Amino acid sequence: MTFRMTARVHGRLDAEFTVAPGETVAVLGPNGAGKSTLLAAAAGLVKPHGGSIRLGDKVLFAHDGGRQHWVPPHLRGVALLAQEALLFPHLSVLDNVAFAPRSAGEPRARSRETARRWLAEVDALDLAGRRPGQLSGGQAQRVAVARALAADPELLLLDEPMAALDIHAAPQLRRVLKRVLARRSALIVTHDVLDALMLADRIVVLEKGRIVEEGPVREVLGRPRSAFAAGLAGLNLLTGTVTPDGLLVSGPGAAGGQAVSGTPDGEALAGEPGVAAFPPSAVSVFLELPHGSPRNCLPVAITELEPHAGRIRVHAGELAADITPAASAELGLEPGTQVFFVVKSAEVQLYGA
Repeated sequence: MTFRMTARVHGRLDAEFTVAPGETVAVLGPNGAGKSTLLAAAAGLVKPHGGSIRLGDKVLFAHDGGRQHWVPPHLRGVALLAQEALLFPHLSVLDNVAFAPRSAGEPRARSRETARRWLAEVDALDLAGRRPGQLSGGQAQRVAVARALAADPELLLLDEPMAALDIHAAPQLRRVLKRVLARRSALIVTHDVLDALMLADRIVVLEKGRIVEEGPVREVLGRPRSAFAAGLAGLNLLTGTVTPDGLLVSGPGAAGGQAVSGTPDGEALAGEPGVAAFPPSAVSVFLELPHGSPRNCLPVAITELEPHAGRIRVHAGELAADITPAASAELGLEPGTQVFFVVKSAEVQLYGA
């Protein structure tokens, strides 16, 4: 069933979106964007100041003038999986997972049967007799997934489920989630683009409590329209106004006021807001203005240098270039150096914002 949410939480969230039946939506954004507030409002842990939240025909929250309707968390048909497993330390793994169906009135034997089924689903049936203190972080989180699913929620909420796991446990949990979310409605808050790529059908990007971009995963990451999504996709992003020849960059940044040429998608219309996107690998760095074939030359000041996949990533504000360590040494680059970022027009995608 469809989950619909229009929620306003003063100073933290003002967003509207839906999760279709069987769909997984990933919510991404910088720290402080309102992701956790969104999830808390959906779970019933935060009461919005306005809007409505519906799960199918069930109204979970509604604010109409002076009247307010609010369903408490345990009656919503929603399960929340937090960053930490939060298992009951005095219960076995089996009884932890059986807790939800037992609380819903299932007999002890049947609730344990349900628990075993879900433990098997997350590859953790062999852990049934252990206590939480005997589990690794990855094992505990898989058990927490089983416990959440044993409640048979209509909507599963996941809050950074891989954040507390090491590099070995995270891939295993990601594979488990990919399998169990295949036919289930879910909303996952994450900072990791890999979670979105592997688990989600659609992405919602939040900034300052508002949705700035949403759409299918491939579309958002392939043609980002926000600085955050461009960063996730590993692309440089310039915004401005479409011109007959390209894009006139807006904003106070180093490229502000610059004309950028590129390959248009055929849908961007002159005079309308547009975007120019290009990878850091397509950018060359020069100390002086180069001459030759038509290229985009952006005067910038270096803000940071860092190793990146065997190369040096040269940051200039929100723009970046990837060059070899030898080239960086030859140019004598350091923060504050004034340089030109140069990128061929053929490497720049132009599309409407």
